[in-house]
Amino acid sequence: MAELNLNPNLANPDDLYEALIAAHDGLTREESEALNARLILVLMNHLGDPAVILQAIEAAKR
Repeated sequence: MAELNLNPNLANPDDLYEALIAAHDGLTREESEALNARLILVLMNHLGDPAVILQAIEAAKR
């Protein structure tokens, strides 16, 4: 079973954070929440491993 990687794993995390924030510019709260939900589903699909996704859900709840 694959394990969720919680160690830093991004070359430029600040750039990606800025891109994420910029994606929300001009959106209403509802539109922003919908964007977040769609992004989560896209990334879950990319991962494709239910065990890792469930580990991520648990990690996010903590």
